[in-house]
Amino acid sequence: MISGEIVREQLLGLLDGEDAHMTFAEAVADFPATAINARAPKVAYSPWHLLEHLRITQWDILEYVRKPGHVSPDWPAGYWPAPDALTTPEGFAATVASFRADQAALRALVANPATDLLAVLPGTPGHTILREVRIVADHNAYHVGEFAILRQVMGTWPPDRPG
Repeated sequence: MISGEIVREQLLGLLDGEDAHMTFAEAVADFPATAINARAPKVAYSPWHLLEHLRITQWDILEYVRKPGHVSPDWPAGYWPAPDALTTPEGFAATVASFRADQAALRALVANPATDLLAVLPGTPGHTILREVRIVADHNAYHVGEFAILRQVMGTWPPDRPG
């Protein structure tokens, strides 16, 4: 039988994205302010739109876990900024900071030995914290990878970046 501590450690690694993926911190590091609202060819959203989508989705799942009766945004429009929405460098930084804060809250929840990762969340059709954190980690990994590729296509990686 696998111990609960091992499951917690592995779930935290999955959330951090360090086991097999680029981390969120690596993906957003040194992102040029001049490109936050730019769009790559044939891409309907900007880098900021993508990060805001990550932030909204992670926040929604965190609230779903923390607050029984939480009402999620409308799908799919509520999970993305308006297509024509723009942000400022300060708004971009706020999106990044909010994502990190919610990720830290999820990490704290998972790391807390008092958290029963397998208990069914009240008012859900059998959903557990383990399930929700796996969904967040999977969603984040997908879109962090997408963000990294978007950076490659847009030429927004620092020129001295290894790899």
